[in-house]
This record gives sequence, structure tokens and C-alpha cells, in this order.
Amino acid sequence: MTDFPTVPTTMRAAVLRAQMDLVVEVRRVPALGSRDVLLEVSHCGVCGTDLHFVLEGWGRPDSIGGHEFSGRVVAVGSAVERWKPGDEVVGGPSPSCGGCEYCRSRRPSLCTGKASAGEHSEYHGAFADYVLVREDAILAVPPGLSLRAAALAEPLAVALHALNQGGVRPGHRVLITGAGPIGTLSVAAARAQGVTDIVVSEPHPLRRALAERLGAVAVEPDTFVTPEHPSAIVDEPFDVVLECSGLAAATEEALGQLKRGGTLVLVGAGITSLSFRPSRILLNELVITGAFNYDHDGFERALELLADPDFPTDALIESPDVPLDGIFDAMRRLGAGELAAKVMIVPARPA
Repeated sequence: MTDFPTVPTTMRAAVLRAQMDLVVEVRRVPALGSRDVLLEVSHCGVCGTDLHFVLEGWGRPDSIGGHEFSGRVVAVGSAVERWKPGDEVVGGPSPSCGGCEYCRSRRPSLCTGKASAGEHSEYHGAFADYVLVREDAILAVPPGLSLRAAALAEPLAVALHALNQGGVRPGHRVLITGAGPIGTLSVAAARAQGVTDIVVSEPHPLRRALAERLGAVAVEPDTFVTPEHPSAIVDEPFDVVLECSGLAAATEEALGQLKRGGTLVLVGAGITSLSFRPSRILLNELVITGAFNYDHDGFERALELLADPDFPTDALIESPDVPLDGIFDAMRRLGAGELAAKVMIVPARPA
């Protein structure tokens, strides 16, 4: 281990005690292993999964969330050669095994060597002053890209994977259900790829307004008509639907908005059982697929896109940023639809 005297022994962290019980506590700074890197957290975005953990009780008690982060290296393990103190980085995907059939086919999100989604782990995230990561689980921030903007890399990589799973390309008519951060990032990413015909379905007016600023047509969910017959197709159907809300009603409605041969991509995390009409899928040869995490090069592509001066980063992040002790109120407001864009947590360190 390499010691750096500027690193304190304790830090503040937002600790989940129980559903709706998130408190800032003093914890010990994690100890470095030989292949670990310690980061001073600059920004950490609040994810929809964080809301599920805190507001809905999905999370593990005594856990520290936050996986959409950027920061500066402050210490490295004895065997780390690539990184040094002062390097600006973002958290990347958890390392995959590299040898299973999915890794070999460039689908690392399905790696059989990783823990299954939802399994409890001892991972402590970046809603804290410091976060410990493996040396191969971070990426360098491109020159000229702010750490604030770079913290969008993880959710943008998720959005890019969703577009890829749907085969979205210029000329497609695309529906996005749910204008939370992943939905709006999907709008921005699709526009950056030359897709111009995008409709967003969202009940909250603030989020609809953001979707429109990003170049989509925003409508309320009750705008859509459900076809009466399984083989009937609505007027102006969609090539692809990205379902980003995780809501059963939105998912079921989305299926009826597709053209023949269209694709429904399940992006939002939800736990409610669904009810599909198999005859609609069969008669129209529809495709339903999931989008879990990232493409093999998703973070690199996300960082490249964020570094493009034309990408609407400022519109995608709420202002001002939120200190660590304001995290629960920010989550509550996000869950209520009172905030439209990505909320960035900036740990407030004592002077």
C-alpha cells in the first residue's frame, strides 16, 4: 500500500438504515488493497435504482449507494501502475471474466462470472467523501471534460445500450416511455445519432418540458389508443419503443404502439408482473428484449459523446448540485417528479 498523508482516516457517507431512512454518518475510509484505487468523490448522480433502494425498500440495510460517480485519485495500492494521485476518472463497469461465451461475444453485461443482478454484496458506493474501486473498474476523464459532466457517463452508457438493443437508427420513429434521467439521456443520445422522430410519454409536466427542450415531442400517457384487435396497427406506429419507466401499465401500452416487426426494449427496472397479449406479438412478429447495463465499449462512447460541445449536458443535470446532507430530500423530490433532470450529489467536506 502507498500512503498519502492528505487522506484522512474517516469520511462522511450516506448510509441506508431502512426504507425511507437514509442518514449521513462518519465511517472509516476504506483500506487499500494492492490492486485498489481510492478516489475523492467529485460528483455522484442519483440513479432510479437508488430511489428503489431508499424509497421503496429494495436496498440492503447499512449499505452505501451511488454508482454514477467521478472523482480524483488520492491513493493507489502497491501493485497499481496505471493510475496516480491527481488523475481524474469515472467509475466504469464492474470487471467481467473475459472468458465466458458472453464476454467472448462482446456482451459483458451477461457475464457468467459476475454476481447475479440483485444479489447482496459488500460494495460501498460513492455517496461518500471517498470511494474504493478496483484499478480496472475506472476510466480516465477526457481532457477538457468537467468531472460534473463526466459523472453522466454511466447512465449515458445505459441509454446507448438501450438504443443499440433496439437497433435504433436514423429514419426510425421512436417512442420513449418515461422521461426520467435514462429516458431523457436516451432522447439526447438518439438525437446525437441522427434520429429526429422521437416521442416521449411522461405524466409529469417538468419532465415533459425537458424532453421537448432536448428535441422530442412530449405527450401524456393517456394520449395513446390501444388497438382493439391483436393484428390492428395504430396510426403513426413506432419502429422502436424504449420503456424506461419500469411501470407495468406503460410497458403493456407500449406493445400496442409498435409497427409490424417493431421492437420493444425493456430498460426501466420494475418488479410488477406484466400481462402481454401473445397474439399481438405473434401476428405482428414483434420483438421484446431487455437492455441490462452497457455495451462492451459503452463507457468510452459515452465519454466521447459527453466531450462533444454540442451534447446538451447542462440541460441533463439539475442545478444547483446537492450536498451530501441533502441527499434524502433530493431523492424524495425526484420520486415525486418535482425534479426533472439528473441530480448530482457533491460531498461537502469539512474545511
